[in-house]
Amino acid sequence: MRHRRHHLRRTAAVAAVLVAATVGLTACGSESGKASDSTETKQDKPKEPFAGMSGTEIVNKAVEATKGATSLRLAGDIDDDETGRMKMDLALDTSGKCAGTMSMADEGSFDLIVPGNGTVYMKYDEKFLRSQSKGEPEDQTAAAVEMLADRWSKTKASGPDAKDIAGMCDLDDLLKEFEGGINSNARRGATTELDGTPAIRIDAHDAEEKYTIYVAAEGKPYLLKIIDAEPEKGEAKKAEPEHITFSEYDKPVKTTPPAGKVIDLDKLGA
Repeated sequence: MRHRRHHLRRTAAVAAVLVAATVGLTACGSESGKASDSTETKQDKPKEPFAGMSGTEIVNKAVEATKGATSLRLAGDIDDDETGRMKMDLALDTSGKCAGTMSMADEGSFDLIVPGNGTVYMKYDEKFLRSQSKGEPEDQTAAAVEMLADRWSKTKASGPDAKDIAGMCDLDDLLKEFEGGINSNARRGATTELDGTPAIRIDAHDAEEKYTIYVAAEGKPYLLKIIDAEPEKGEAKKAEPEHITFSEYDKPVKTTPPAGKVIDLDKLGA
């Protein structure tokens, strides 16, 4: 069934773009330089979180802590030059398990469950199926929508198309992208709370963009949120800036296979 392979390839491509965009925002302005922020350091109070540390040192410490996580949840909105606004809400761990939802602009969404047992579960909405079927014969598109829309399907994770989907669920691979330091232009801000978690705000910028980074101020200094503080040069100000939220660190990823009827795509043939 050629249409099945087409949708798996497109799903893998969308997922890959979303995760790559996430890493791009997360590793904002990655450079090897460091800054001392000496003025701020002198003003630090001994009992404050990260006492005596510059903004750059705090962010680098947060990156190291995040790289050591065994699982986490990523949620946010990211812009892509080709597909437009994309959203993701994905929990994943270092064993290759993941579950969540992804969507892009006005082209629909899909749900994903990868339990790490050799099977990938997918559920597409009708808008996604139709948007990814552009150029296909209408009768094939209609058949795919009738069979797959809002219904769970499954396929072997080792298959040539599903392999890319399963591969992007590996947290170890994602965290490898954190290698290197963070832009030296990072200044520590005030302590605050982010969704009930004590945090410290860091304002960072590179040659073109500004970012606001929130780091956990209690427990392990994990990254909590990164916000694209202002649009790139020449762009209009967005109603809602790009952002990524990190949460549910080191918690089990729930990947229970869907109950009820699941369409076995492998039995339908390629």
